[in-house]
Amino acid sequence: MPHPLGEQPAFRRTPLDADERGRAEANFSALVAQHLLDSGRFRVNADTPEMVELFQAVARRVGETLRRPVVSYANGRYIVITFGEEGAPASPVEAAARHGSDRRAPSR
Repeated sequence: MPHPLGEQPAFRRTPLDADERGRAEANFSALVAQHLLDSGRFRVNADTPEMVELFQAVARRVGETLRRPVVSYANGRYIVITFGEEGAPASPVEAAARHGSDRRAPSR
């Protein structure tokens, strides 16, 4: 049935279930780790809180896998994952104070 006045329904994303999220985290971790080793940086569109959380979890997993500090920076549109400094602070508040920005939070 056509919509009145030619209006199209709004696009709605369905949230990932636990199984999909687990598979996405595992699969993206391998991809992100390879990009970090090759170029030192990975950037992806993450325009929803769910995607930001997913890629922050990926960044933590990559850091554990590579045994190196990995940080993620999100701005509401993209998330950038890159290597952090050795001996980086333990909390996001300390990281923000150290780097002078409230958008930088280490992902472990």
